[in-house]
Amino acid sequence: MDKTEARYAEIARIMAETNNWITPQIDYGIPFWAKPPLSTWLSALSFEVFGVNEFAARFPYLLLSIFMILLIGKYAKRKGLDYFIPGVILLTIPEFLIHAGVVSTDTALAFSVALVMISFWEGMHNKNTKIWKYLFFVGVGLGLLAKGPIIIILTGPPIFIWLILTKEFKNLWKSFPWIIGILVSSLIAIPWYYLAEQKTPGFIDYFIVGEHFKRFISSDWQGDKYGFPKSQPLGMIWIFLLLFAIPWIQLLAIKLWKNRVGILKNKWVLFLLLWLLWTPLFFTISKSLIHPYIMPVMVPLTLLITHWWNDVLKRRKIIIGSLIFPILALLCYIGISINNKKELFINSDKYLIENSLNNNTPFYYWGNKSYSSQFYSKGHVKTIEDNVELNQLILSKNSFLIIIQNKKIKDINSENILRLKELDRNYKKAIYIYKQ
Repeated sequence: MDKTEARYAEIARIMAETNNWITPQIDYGIPFWAKPPLSTWLSALSFEVFGVNEFAARFPYLLLSIFMILLIGKYAKRKGLDYFIPGVILLTIPEFLIHAGVVSTDTALAFSVALVMISFWEGMHNKNTKIWKYLFFVGVGLGLLAKGPIIIILTGPPIFIWLILTKEFKNLWKSFPWIIGILVSSLIAIPWYYLAEQKTPGFIDYFIVGEHFKRFISSDWQGDKYGFPKSQPLGMIWIFLLLFAIPWIQLLAIKLWKNRVGILKNKWVLFLLLWLLWTPLFFTISKSLIHPYIMPVMVPLTLLITHWWNDVLKRRKIIIGSLIFPILALLCYIGISINNKKELFINSDKYLIENSLNNNTPFYYWGNKSYSSQFYSKGHVKTIEDNVELNQLILSKNSFLIIIQNKKIKDINSENILRLKELDRNYKKAIYIYKQ
């Protein structure tokens, strides 16, 4: 783990350790305002059950991925296909497979969006099953806790446009228990927002105004407390979709073009198409985005492919091509495991720490500590900012460990370097020990 995944795992670890379930913390005593707590809660609860480890951090996201697969299997049955076909398609989409077992807030958002949209469709068309009418509002509440008001932005417009095009507004009002439903969504989400603002005043302004408006319209936003926004060219979201949903998105484009005349006549296809297109359309004007932003459209893409599955079967090259990424991912993992040299090139501090860390030896990081070092040391890592601090530590004549990035070794004076003994290294950094 490193970078984003390690950051969210560490936030969850701190939550479980401090028993503070209201305010996620990016470090001890430092609130993390960038995201609501649903993903953090899931990993923290998993830590309580399985202990603090990689499996426990990732397990909830694997479950969410499985739930999404189970949620859509029935639509294959309705076409006379095997229940597992949508799941297989989903798992061959690179973006979904990447997120099927990693710590990511986007997986929780994608699940919430899928729950809202599927529940809406069932609520409108399945009059005999009331549970869907309430799950619609549960999905909204969970989405507010997963990533905030973006759940409404990603689901509201495609539903609204579909209602206009199909003239279904009359059925909308009588298909859902609006008063009770809104109360359900509110009871799920609002108590946490209220408590979060009470605990750390300023959260609402930062999260709602900053993260939901300024982040998306300006790559120069200076309010980001947790790293620099990823500045991308306008429309980059479409490139992400073409690259990370290959080959299914390309096949779908061909099918849509061939069936363009009757597209609006099929309410199901129209619904899925609006669901699929709205998210990239919305993010087209965003200057700050990353490829996981396409996660919420993996389900409608899968369901559209399922809709035309009998035609897809005639394109065996496409099916074979869809297996390339999963097979390569599996072979890479097996190769790395057999080679047993993960520590040489993996972007993580895991092996440096596991191979060298002694619980009785103080552990430091030169400069800014990584989230990976925080997670794998269970929060024990501290920072050394300059040679003065390092000199003082050496003069204390107590043993300590320190990780130094290769590019920063030049910042340490030669006298101090000679006093440190290298224990282990990877391609980015090394861990040293000082012993009297």
